[in-house]
Amino acid sequence: MSNIKEEIQKRILVLDGAMGTMLQRYNFSEADYRGDRFKAYPTSLKGNNDLLSLTQPQAIAEVHRKYYEAGADIVETNTFSATTIGMADYNMENLVYELNFESAKIARQVADEFTKVNPSKPRFVAGSIGPTNRTASLSPDVNRPEYRAITFEELRVAYKLQVEALIDGGVDVLLVETIFDTLNAKAALFAIDEVNVGRKMNIPIMVSGTITDASGRTLSGQTVEAFLNSITHIPLLSVGFNCALGADQLQPYLQRIAHETNVFTSAHPNAGLPNAFGEYEQTAKHMQILIENYLKNDLVNIIGGCCGTTPEHIKAIAEVAAKYKPRQTSVQTEIF
Repeated sequence: MSNIKEEIQKRILVLDGAMGTMLQRYNFSEADYRGDRFKAYPTSLKGNNDLLSLTQPQAIAEVHRKYYEAGADIVETNTFSATTIGMADYNMENLVYELNFESAKIARQVADEFTKVNPSKPRFVAGSIGPTNRTASLSPDVNRPEYRAITFEELRVAYKLQVEALIDGGVDVLLVETIFDTLNAKAALFAIDEVNVGRKMNIPIMVSGTITDASGRTLSGQTVEAFLNSITHIPLLSVGFNCALGADQLQPYLQRIAHETNVFTSAHPNAGLPNAFGEYEQTAKHMQILIENYLKNDLVNIIGGCCGTTPEHIKAIAEVAAKYKPRQTSVQTEIF
């Protein structure tokens, strides 16, 4: 199988768009989320999108397929919240390994279908590792600033289980994404490194942070440069940003990270900013124009979409990405 480290030097790779946005189109009911297996489960399950890999696997495969058809080189597994921490909301911690393994397996099968049809354009699977719903750096209680709802060790253990299952399921790369707290991300990176050492392997790692507002900082208060310095002790395939902002708002921060790092860079912004109803209205054509500014300025090696993006957006992005050469780094050979 072709190596993603080789392909990223040949062309700009296109990442998929939002899984959640696509799943909303199915309008799944509580019964759909439960399926036959969890019909009598005592907890409400509607909204647990990761569970759909077990109860509606054909829908997850269909979403992956639509993104590959649109021109994506990489799809993310349906595992954004599939840690014991995230699944605790549904009392499903015992399902974490299975959720990640099956999600990776679904994406792997679809990727291989497309690679077999067109071997010159190999398709890859990124194991999605989300930030969890807890932060290790900040207190959730303003009256107890010293309190932490989660520890580094608890995060490390949770992430390690997820990483093991994603690798067993067949992912090509691990994507630590939507990072609002770098300490959480460092726990994930520690867990990945632990698995790499234990298995005597070196799976590629993508890291994608989130700039939360016009302050140019992550939620835990780090600037672009501080974020970068905090995570580059681990050899990375790429580093970049996703979520929170649209392509135009994200560009200045992407410029800063592209100028400060010699590893490959990535971006998957939202389809603009949400309206008063939380909906994303930016069209595929409009987003394509904004993304082309990234390409003209030599800012990215991997480009895709986050909240609100669909196969239509990814198709438009893939079309314009094909016209440009990937961003060059001065030390590409050193990371391989």
